[in-house]
Amino acid sequence: MSDIVCTDLRYDYPGGVRALDRISLTIGQGERVAIVGQNGSGKTTLIRHFNGLLRPTEGAVTVDRWDTRFKPVAALAALVGLAFQDPDKQIFAGSVEAEVSFGPRNLGRRGSELESAVASALAAVGLSGERRTNPYDLGYSRRKLLSIASVLAMNTPVVVLDEPTTGQDARGVRTIEKIVARIAAEGRTVVCVSHDMRFVAESFERVVVMGGARVILDAAPQEVFAQRNWDLLGSTNLGPPYSARAGHELGLGATPTEASLIRALRSGTSA
Repeated sequence: MSDIVCTDLRYDYPGGVRALDRISLTIGQGERVAIVGQNGSGKTTLIRHFNGLLRPTEGAVTVDRWDTRFKPVAALAALVGLAFQDPDKQIFAGSVEAEVSFGPRNLGRRGSELESAVASALAAVGLSGERRTNPYDLGYSRRKLLSIASVLAMNTPVVVLDEPTTGQDARGVRTIEKIVARIAAEGRTVVCVSHDMRFVAESFERVVVMGGARVILDAAPQEVFAQRNWDLLGSTNLGPPYSARAGHELGLGATPTEASLIRALRSGTSA
């Protein structure tokens, strides 16, 4: 069971800036969890503890019962795949194919198993025809998709995506939504940092709201985006998606379906 458990996690950057303050959080295998909050609230710092890129100042993080303080990053990479917010801090190879094959090859995959992993990951992000392309000949949004493909190819039990929809057009966002759905359908865990509240509301079953280096709300989207929590979201410079506001006005709840919104708008009456 690849559960992630944070226990009284505290992290201080050099110079004394406290980025995480006593975070206790459990993410179970197979969950779809979005982490939201204003810039500087600790979101990226938190997820970098999941694969050992950062180690706790105090407290502990365990992944699959392994204490990350005592597990090499290379070993944790087999459990947790992390796609960075900035793809240019992750991409280094001279071709798309080499970039995507690097992770699974370092996990010991060879031959047809490696080829299958690479082909599947490239197909998932729409880059099958770019195998020989230099990554820096791709635009920013496609480099972002490439960094996600490099994580997908590793087939880790946990996939962590940092702001995956940034810079994506509607088609790119739909691609990422499908990727999240596929990971979940395979029984794997997907954790996502995002400022895109529509994406969060529609693709995740649990939302963790961070503010001031702490978790200030942890609930299902219909609870987090309910009208009673709008002021709390506002304190973190976030707001509910349009669908939540419309759902409140029309009596449809915080996470109405598109069909229910259309029916209510056409009828001109509240549900």
